[in-house]
Amino acid sequence: MKSLTISITIARPLEEVYEFLSIPANFSKWAAGLGELEKHNHEWFVQAPDGRMKVRFSERNSFGVLDHFVKPENAEEIYVPMRVVANGGFTEVVFTLFQQPSMSDVNFAHDLELVRTDLNALKKLLESTRN
Repeated sequence: MKSLTISITIARPLEEVYEFLSIPANFSKWAAGLGELEKHNHEWFVQAPDGRMKVRFSERNSFGVLDHFVKPENAEEIYVPMRVVANGGFTEVVFTLFQQPSMSDVNFAHDLELVRTDLNALKKLLESTRN
């Protein structure tokens, strides 16, 4: 499976970035590509053009792992690896995008641009506010 890993440097300490990103409700503040998350009975969902999708998030941990899993209706769950890594007083946010078996190269390139846009929105949000 083809993949690309994208990273962005955020001028904030690791602890602050991880704290913000470890709260699923905060994804809607910067991840337009994911959409507006809604919580129902301890589970997270997002409404996508192709239908409602369930989203699972990694448990809080001390390793900077922020993986999440997106489950479209009538399709296999999609694994989305995401990490935060200390870089001095800054933080690297690292996101890996996998090209799904049924995804065209054009759609993969489009998803890659959505991820880049989202990561830039995250950077702008976290560097302009205090948590």
